[in-house]
Amino acid sequence: MIELDLSQPIWAKFFLVSPLVLIGTHHADGTVDMAPKHLALPLSWENFFGFVCSPEHATYRNIQRDGRFGVSFPRPSQLLQTSLAAAPRCGDGPEAPKPSLAALTTQEGSTLGCPLLQGAYLYLECELDRIVDGFGPNSLIAGVVRHAEVDDIALRRAQQDDHDAIAHDPMLVYLQPGRFAILYESHAFPFPKGFHR
Repeated sequence: MIELDLSQPIWAKFFLVSPLVLIGTHHADGTVDMAPKHLALPLSWENFFGFVCSPEHATYRNIQRDGRFGVSFPRPSQLLQTSLAAAPRCGDGPEAPKPSLAALTTQEGSTLGCPLLQGAYLYLECELDRIVDGFGPNSLIAGVVRHAEVDDIALRRAQQDDHDAIAHDPMLVYLQPGRFAILYESHAFPFPKGFHR
């Protein structure tokens, strides 16, 4: 084992698997903003979802102002669209236009009206629960899931083996730092007898 220097962030020294999502918000003028995030996860066994963001980003300010955000889980075939959502803005400031977003086909969520990536396999529409600042230059944005939709092919079913479900509809994941993977294969975790959460 090699001890890592904690005077610098350690996360670029090894690989971590994370979900890759697009967070959809509206700017003050009503235009759509989409931002890829990989520091994102359910925040409990209940219907809470959160992600890490910077107060310097439009995503943070849009959510702080409107109190809502959409979460789209893109498919592997949407990797290019997901990448384009990370392109820089043209001009100064977080409200400057991001021309690459024109390549994304979005739709409005049916409950909160949050922007969502059309064709993703899972949608969450979240109402802001709280923002926790102070993780260095970053913040945790936590939301309550108010509406969720999953594509029929991605829905888990009792009569279908989970391995087959993932093999037929693979998942896009982010390998921090700077890589992605397509997850085709999975196995049941060997929980010990009597285990419960």
